[in-house]
Amino acid sequence: METLIESNLDSIVEERVKNIEGWGIDANPDNDPTAPMRHRILNSEQSLNYVRPPQQLTNTEILHSNERPGFTSVFGTSSPPSGLSGKLRRYAFKFSEGSSAHWLTLMLADRVNVVEGIVDDLRNGHFPNLIKERGLMAEWKYNRAATIKKIATVVAVTAAIISVMIYIRKNKKLKSA
Repeated sequence: METLIESNLDSIVEERVKNIEGWGIDANPDNDPTAPMRHRILNSEQSLNYVRPPQQLTNTEILHSNERPGFTSVFGTSSPPSGLSGKLRRYAFKFSEGSSAHWLTLMLADRVNVVEGIVDDLRNGHFPNLIKERGLMAEWKYNRAATIKKIATVVAVTAAIISVMIYIRKNKKLKSA
């Protein structure tokens, strides 16, 4: 009984998905991207004679793990490290990939890179639409309570920073007088 239900379910699913473009694209074993690896593993004699692909040439700085002697055969070069975020990334790669210092520094570099991108946009005369780019409209629509909480937190922190700065400035004026 259970196999009859499963086969009916399979045929229903097959019927529904056959019109989806790209569905089952890897069903053809000749078009399977894992086939070379599978054949290499099955034919262990051939895997011993595996020829590494030629090394990709580069004209930009590539950061890589200090646990490996060289680069992988292929790597991305579209955004080389630059600015403060690049310095943070270079610093992060001095640590092992197993250390939290490596990953936390890379996460910090990502956040710094966002700020650098906004500053770069402003420098080039493009004012970024942070509300749309940060997804605040969707968040307002689907998670209003959390959005209000975030906005209130930002306002409170900003007000606290401004009041501390005013307090420090007043104290400096009183001490200098």
